[in-house]
Amino acid sequence: MHALKPGTTTQFALHEPVASQQEVRCAVRFPLTLPVVIWTDTGEVAALTRNVSASGVQFELERQLDAGLEIRFSLRMPGAILGTPHDVLVHCLGRVIRCSKSQSLYLASATIDEYQFAEQ
Repeated sequence: MHALKPGTTTQFALHEPVASQQEVRCAVRFPLTLPVVIWTDTGEVAALTRNVSASGVQFELERQLDAGLEIRFSLRMPGAILGTPHDVLVHCLGRVIRCSKSQSLYLASATIDEYQFAEQ
């Protein structure tokens, strides 16, 4: 905490409650639908991406994944999105942040903690 010098004033701003504030994103999300296989300690899960960023991804899948679960997956990113002449295969390691049911499918959001571009 900083002490105020005599004769100075401080302005305070009122903020909306945290629940009503918009979620802050640290990376641009691309709305991409890509087929993907998610590998977990208990086996493989087929999924589709709904959106992808450098720090995370949202999957659409037929079964629930537990929050905190470590996952591995590979994405073939379109060259047009990356600004490259060819598609790029990216191997990712991450963890599930949340998973909820949406109509008949589950939506799982996961971080991308590590990634590596595949040699092609």
